[in-house]
Amino acid sequence: MFIFKLIRRIISFVLLLIIVIPLYIAGSIWYTARHAEPVKSDVILVMGAAQFDGRPSDILKARLIQTLTAYKSNLAPVIYTVGAGAPGDRTTEAAASKNWLIDNGVKKSKIVAISKGRDTLSSTQSYASQMKKQNLNSVIIITDPYHCYRAMKMAQDLSITASCSPVKSGVASVENSGFKYLSRETGAYLAYVTVGKLGIKLSDRLLPKIAYS
Repeated sequence: MFIFKLIRRIISFVLLLIIVIPLYIAGSIWYTARHAEPVKSDVILVMGAAQFDGRPSDILKARLIQTLTAYKSNLAPVIYTVGAGAPGDRTTEAAASKNWLIDNGVKKSKIVAISKGRDTLSSTQSYASQMKKQNLNSVIIITDPYHCYRAMKMAQDLSITASCSPVKSGVASVENSGFKYLSRETGAYLAYVTVGKLGIKLSDRLLPKIAYS
């Protein structure tokens, strides 16, 4: 009888973990989305998103507007743009971001375009590598609110001190993002800290698409 009770307790404990851990992560993502504050840093980093022949998508434009606000607030002296292009693209997310910032008053010398990365992890690895080459240690990540938690975790795992300045407008803002985005980010974070830690790379693009409703 004792062995059966022990097995039941073990099963109950495992089931509890399966429920509690995702709920805890989802709660942390939800809280960070609403309370993240940028800290003065070495670099402002705008996460890439889709662009159309050099024209930023609505999601990317919202990130660039937030980047401009952070830069004009003197939170960092330089901006990094990151993101490769999709197959067949004539330009990259990083280049489209850089050109938009220049067109909106940022000096070309203050922007570093890193045309690498097709998901959060590879983008983070690319800009972290560039920062270390320049002996820079801290970053403000500009991205969507529900993306902040995972983006900061990846930077911190690469020994970069990270804070986040989430977008305040657009389809990915807190007001316009739905439960599907929160659940997607919860799954993406859990994938990163489990199979990702085993060296198995699970691209953002293998996960369900973001939904803003």
